[in-house]
Amino acid sequence: MRPHAYMYGKKLDDREADKPLPPHSKKMREPPPNHEFSYRWFRGPTHDPCAYEGCPRRNSFSPHDWSLHAIGGSGCSLQCVSTQSSLFKCTFCNSNCFVSAWKTQYTVPRDMQQQSRNNTPIRQRSGSTGSNDNDDARSVGSSGSMGRMNGGKASASTPGTPRGYVGGYNTFGDYNADLKGEEWIEISRDQIYIAGPEDVGRKLKLEAAAYSSETGELLMHRVVKTDLVLSRAPDPLKRSFVTTKAPSGASGGARFRIATYNVLAEIYATQQQYPYCDLWALSWEYRFQNIMREIIDASPDVICLQEVQADHYENHLYAAMSDQGFEGVYKQKTRQSMGLAGKVDGCALFWRRTKFHLVESYSIEFNELAQRQATQVLGLSSRSEEAVSFLNRLSKDNVAQLVVLELAQPTHASRANRDPINQVCIANTHLYSNKDFPDVKLWQAWQLLQELENFVLSRGTNLPLMICGDFNSTPDTAVYDLLARQTVHPGHPDVNVTVGDDVPNVLPDPMNITHSFQLGSAYQTVLGEEPVQTNYTTNFKGVLDYAWYSVQNLRPISAAPIPDEGILTRHGEALPSTEFSSDHIMLISDMQILGNSRPS
Repeated sequence: MRPHAYMYGKKLDDREADKPLPPHSKKMREPPPNHEFSYRWFRGPTHDPCAYEGCPRRNSFSPHDWSLHAIGGSGCSLQCVSTQSSLFKCTFCNSNCFVSAWKTQYTVPRDMQQQSRNNTPIRQRSGSTGSNDNDDARSVGSSGSMGRMNGGKASASTPGTPRGYVGGYNTFGDYNADLKGEEWIEISRDQIYIAGPEDVGRKLKLEAAAYSSETGELLMHRVVKTDLVLSRAPDPLKRSFVTTKAPSGASGGARFRIATYNVLAEIYATQQQYPYCDLWALSWEYRFQNIMREIIDASPDVICLQEVQADHYENHLYAAMSDQGFEGVYKQKTRQSMGLAGKVDGCALFWRRTKFHLVESYSIEFNELAQRQATQVLGLSSRSEEAVSFLNRLSKDNVAQLVVLELAQPTHASRANRDPINQVCIANTHLYSNKDFPDVKLWQAWQLLQELENFVLSRGTNLPLMICGDFNSTPDTAVYDLLARQTVHPGHPDVNVTVGDDVPNVLPDPMNITHSFQLGSAYQTVLGEEPVQTNYTTNFKGVLDYAWYSVQNLRPISAAPIPDEGILTRHGEALPSTEFSSDHIMLISDMQILGNSRPS
């Protein structure tokens, strides 16, 4: 657990100098002196999170049981304040538990009511001397004090708890547990503390202080409490596989498992976009662990990932995948980062080292292809209005990856497979997402196929090809038609986008939007149809992800069906949720490399 945003300074923009400061902010007249930080972590006492005997949260601290979806409502706890009830002062995690418990309550005799009132702590305003709410000072054993930046003087060398600070009391449970004799226990003085099994079901508290490097004077002090520490999420759902029957006379070439997965970049995983998902379940720290366990459980030999954030690839994903025996390449989108280094998503492609060796690796930038088509194919001047309009329509920063992998243990010639193929070409892409730009998606898919055509055919006609990714296109789109049928119908709505001053025509004649590959969809081939959905949110439910293969030298053996709607929504209204950490579902398929000619 990394403390952040507890104490920080922000340089004000001169243009904002006259604007009022946000709450709890102060403008410093002078730059802060040289200082050092100290940290103290504490583990809180145990307590029952809910007084209702039948509440699952009394014995479970699984993230699935503590989400807003599971608790319901706003997630606020309730406390019985009726002195006449046997439930007086009992705290409940939600209204349902309170209503259920109320059915078992009884009226307390008057003499016991008076005794109960006398034992009730007097509620004082935060900051009042001796307030029972201010358990920080009492449990830590430090005096209430504030640094000079907050208008006071440090009264002790040990950092004290600021008077008036009440942290975390608007969450579940009764946090006056120390009145019963239990104390907060110091557990670490490191900057970073990683919660363990012994912390599950308890709260943590961080006491952080800044001291002057020269005088040792306390400059600033903060105390922050966490909510209850939850256990690790249960293991991911085991995906079953549907297997096809091999055609008679099929050659016994090498097999490999391939997966494609849009993992939802952190920059897009916002509460505004996914208001039904808890903020902590949207955090990359939580989702990354679940995503990695999903990948490990799927056990792919090749995996194509989309929406991989650049800094996460560098700092987390590559190392984690390397530890699992994978090697990989990454290509970020061509746009600039969102104000901070690494805050750009892209595509990542990994392969298992014991299965494949890398032969070639290339990346494709659709912005560059648009520039080339405007100047070299259409002959437009780069500064002309027509060229600017053309490029503005097509330059959406999307990219694709292309690798050629060779089997680490090549298949040798045999009577059944006299001329074995030991290489495979894998393409990974993420097409533009905006539904109002079907012409741009079609243009990107067409250009990708053109690039792949030039690449594959230059290396002979027998190089197996797979094109995986998030195509942001449903099966009724022109993109799907182009991939599956090598062409598009001239009357398709995606080809006939209304053009105007703001919408230039970026597509050639429909008769020229073609390619020479014979491609099949792995899921459609194995299951007889595409899944019902590969993307499941409250705003959209449908198929956007595919694994395409060259039918003359690859055969899908099996595919993992997408979990049905009842499974997807058992721990959330939609994806992402505490169980499924992306808004997409991973596609997994087992493939077999065939000989030079497909058996009849």
